[in-house]
Amino acid sequence: MVSQSSERLEQLKAFDEMKTGVKGLVDAGVTTIPSIFIHNFDEPPPSKTKTTTISVPTIDLACFETDPEKRTETVKRVQDALQTWGFFQVVNHGIPLSVLEDMLDGVRRFFEQDDDVKKGYYSRDYSGTKLIYNCNFDLFTGKSTNWRDSFSCFMAPTPPQPADLPTVCRDILMEYSNEVMKLGKTIFELFSEALGLKSSYLNDIHCAEGLQVLGHYYPACPQPDLTMGSPQHADNDFLTVLLQDHIGGLQIQHDNQWFDVPPTPGALVINIGDLLQVSSQ
Repeated sequence: MVSQSSERLEQLKAFDEMKTGVKGLVDAGVTTIPSIFIHNFDEPPPSKTKTTTISVPTIDLACFETDPEKRTETVKRVQDALQTWGFFQVVNHGIPLSVLEDMLDGVRRFFEQDDDVKKGYYSRDYSGTKLIYNCNFDLFTGKSTNWRDSFSCFMAPTPPQPADLPTVCRDILMEYSNEVMKLGKTIFELFSEALGLKSSYLNDIHCAEGLQVLGHYYPACPQPDLTMGSPQHADNDFLTVLLQDHIGGLQIQHDNQWFDVPPTPGALVINIGDLLQVSSQ
């Protein structure tokens, strides 16, 4: 008699060996999701709870570096957002809208390219500097499998060779990474001042040296009530800079309630990670 756990493991292995991810299932025309994707919700998931659209703090970074009064105001707004939310959005952050749009297009191009090309990047070995594509980084250890394909690439401190990046998104991945690294250093300056430290403190202790870029792809699901694209979680980094597409779907927890964060054109969502919380205690 085959145990339920053994059967699930065999299904996971078979799915992983296909190397086509969730998109491969959709392309094959599935109308019923495989059992490995069905979540046993111990509690109502965020998308099933009563949600409210709310205005997450939005911080305008225009002119704050040249106007001392604006800088003081910006630091105060960052401080308030850190203390009450752990999230905020930034606008006028210096990254051109064209770069943000090209990055979103680059992610779509990667996942929608030929399977034979995409399979060349499929791996579960994160030890190198090459871009890694797979479905669920914790496929064999997570409680449930999420309806999501992803790629991951460490762009700093040791960037990959251009030849190791997919041609469909190589140029924009490098450009976007350079822009986000500059923004990250600016955000860490504001965090430092909000903590009552000199502006260079968090950069001086190397918080801004590393950058991992993740691209997620959520194909249309035939049974969305049975699974999730991303479950509730915290980020185990210093900070996350999140670029939403026009579809949205992001929710955050605040005062024990889940709130929708609708996408704002040109805005980036800043999420405080676990490492920063530990470092600032």
